[in-house]
Amino acid sequence: MGSEQLGAAPEGGPFFTLAEVAKRNSSREAWLVIHGRVYDVGRFLDEHPGGEEVLLEQAGRDATESFEDVGHSTDAREMLEEYFIGEVHPQRGGQEDENGIQAHFWSTWLIPIFGALVIGLMYRYYMLDGKSS
Repeated sequence: MGSEQLGAAPEGGPFFTLAEVAKRNSSREAWLVIHGRVYDVGRFLDEHPGGEEVLLEQAGRDATESFEDVGHSTDAREMLEEYFIGEVHPQRGGQEDENGIQAHFWSTWLIPIFGALVIGLMYRYYMLDGKSS
C-alpha cells in the first residue's frame, strides 16, 4: 500500500482516492467503497453467500447503494470490519479531470445557469415582441 496512500484517516486507516480504488477490481484484489470506507474483500470472494460474481460486479467502485439494497444483517455489517483497509479521501472523492477540476461542475452549475439565461432571454424577447405587435 505504499504510494497510493494519501495520509492517515482519523480512525487510523489510510486514505485512498476513488481512482485508486477503481484499479482494484479483479479476483486478486477486490476493493469496495461502502459509506466512504474502503474494504478489501478479495479473500472473502469464495465465502460470500451471494457468490463471488456479486462482489466482483461492484469491485473498484462505491457499492453503498447495492450493499444497502440487499439489506445485510447485523452480522454481515460486523463482518465487514475485518476487511476495512482505509477511507476515501475527503478532498479527492469526486471524479477529476487532468486539471484537477471536478467533472461534475459543468453539469451541476454551468449548464443549468446557461439554460436559465437562455430561457430568460427568450421570455424577454417574446414579451417585447408581443407588445410591439
